[in-house]
Amino acid sequence: METKTENKIETHQFKTEVQQMLNLIINSLYSNPDIFLRELISNASDAIDKVRYKAETEPGILGDDTEFKIHLKPDGIAQTLEISDNGIGMTYDEVMENIGTIAKSGTAAFMDALEQAKGQETLLPELIGQFGVGFYSAFMVAEKITLTTRAAGASANQAVRWTSTGDGTFTIENAEKPERGTTIALHLKKREKDEKDFTDQWVIRGIVKQHSDFVSYPVTMMVERDEPLPDAEIIKDKDDKPIGATTRKVMKEETLNSMKAIWTRSTSDVTDEEYEEFYKHLSHDWNPPLERIHLKLEGTTEYYALLYIPSKAPFDLFSPERRHGIHLYSRRIFIMDDCKELMPDYFRFVKGVVDASDLNLNVSREILQQDRLVLNIRKNLVKKLFELLEKMDPEKYAGFYDEFGAVLKEGIYTDPASKDKIAPLVRYKTTKSQDKWVSLDDYVKNMPEDQKEIYYITGDQLSTLASSPHLEKLKAKSFEVLLMTDPVDEWVVQSLTEYDGKPLKSAEKGDLAIDEAVDEKKQEAYHALFGFIKGALEDKVKEVKASSHLTDSVSCLSGETWGMSAYMEKLLKASGQSPPETKRVLELNMGHPVIEKINTLFENDRDNPVLKDYSVLLFDMAVVAEGGKLENPARFSKMVGELLSKAMA
Repeated sequence: METKTENKIETHQFKTEVQQMLNLIINSLYSNPDIFLRELISNASDAIDKVRYKAETEPGILGDDTEFKIHLKPDGIAQTLEISDNGIGMTYDEVMENIGTIAKSGTAAFMDALEQAKGQETLLPELIGQFGVGFYSAFMVAEKITLTTRAAGASANQAVRWTSTGDGTFTIENAEKPERGTTIALHLKKREKDEKDFTDQWVIRGIVKQHSDFVSYPVTMMVERDEPLPDAEIIKDKDDKPIGATTRKVMKEETLNSMKAIWTRSTSDVTDEEYEEFYKHLSHDWNPPLERIHLKLEGTTEYYALLYIPSKAPFDLFSPERRHGIHLYSRRIFIMDDCKELMPDYFRFVKGVVDASDLNLNVSREILQQDRLVLNIRKNLVKKLFELLEKMDPEKYAGFYDEFGAVLKEGIYTDPASKDKIAPLVRYKTTKSQDKWVSLDDYVKNMPEDQKEIYYITGDQLSTLASSPHLEKLKAKSFEVLLMTDPVDEWVVQSLTEYDGKPLKSAEKGDLAIDEAVDEKKQEAYHALFGFIKGALEDKVKEVKASSHLTDSVSCLSGETWGMSAYMEKLLKASGQSPPETKRVLELNMGHPVIEKINTLFENDRDNPVLKDYSVLLFDMAVVAEGGKLENPARFSKMVGELLSKAMA
């Protein structure tokens, strides 16, 4: 952090990710530039929330400035628009942290999202909101922005002024500001013929009504109104009839929004449009929500709740720096906007508001974790969410699962008490349904009579899993296999060991034991060969045996029933961990001509050096078949080439 220089204008460079975003904003066209005002009003509302909350423990911090409001000041002649609030304000260091970079928002995730948005300008409003950088949206309409702010508790001469034209730099200096809060002055760009005039009071009224009507504080503006003249000032004729003006133009402060907390209103009084606009205000998500829950509970526990399920997953859903979406209030007084205690992590995508009238305003996060009221609310909200998902239209639910299925499944191992609620909501692609989700209920219902277990296989690519040699005998018996392609599935199957009385069994580990009869005589004939191959591959495999999986392929690698899967080992290594080295089992197909010919060669000439090469080749073929990485791909290619050459001679 650079130190402040007294009475001097300092120039700083924007962080790289901020400048990339500004370039995208300034040099692109957007279908709805109105969002800049929504975002700035929302930021102002948040600032007032914070100072109001702080005043609960520091009453003197407000001084005489206790009437909260957000004031808009348009100037059509100068083509400027100011947005002012008397909220918490910012110190010099806070301005540097919050405006010069992207703070508390997952920079890496934002950069990835920004890269994806190239050429897709319609995504930018969503990115701006999701990553908490709505302030920058003002550059869509402004050629220059000046922000003047004074932190709560600071003196008038401790204010800070920040200025930028979005050209890659910004200046920051000391300033004077008589009142607490922040004023943002936008110097608007020159308008094209058909573009909106953001200094026009009716344009401003329309934007506030549409996007910010439910903001809890007055959004005010000085407007010109006709006011009746006092009778003594009206010019009249001899018959006492007015012959001149009877009204005059006056400027009056007018409140533009209704300030009704939408969650306290009856569901019948709130329109779909109002619900959607509040969702956008709350979540900064430009997409409409998929579903909502609006409820009021009265009795020993009283609270309001308005929850939304988004239609699209946010870009930072799996970021460690992500924030939960539940805002906590008490009697409409804001407490916190990241209330993890009200929602389990596997529902972290849910956005909404909870307003509990009996909650202490000074409650800490530590107390929240044990608070009986909070625990009761959480239990009820989770119950309502499960009910909503269970009743959701199948087509709509498929869309939900595409976006949030991987997160929902986390609850199977993180919340054992809810495992039986989550399991019926889980969906998988299968060997019989690779283009449509299948529930575990449908899987069990479609099982043949002689199938006793639910089979699954884990990995990172659907196509690779679907064609895995491990599944050949299962497919031959028309047994369906769940294709698990999410990393979380490795933990799911450790917790969900059975469903509807049917055990879950890995298709790549252990003996499938689905053969009706074992040809013991044939196994004995191959016993010596298998021993030789094991010796040749002693540093790679634990055992060589006749396959219980294969019908068409020559070889495959399987794990022990309770051992680590190949995919789990891959995940752990990718995360920087060093799992214990585990040797797998090389399974060979005794009915394959290649194995029969190798066995004949072995019986006739056990000292033939090519037998060791064939052993290595069988192992490499098994690695390739499961999408693994060869230790020596050049050797593999050479051996295959030589075999092809001999076959075509």
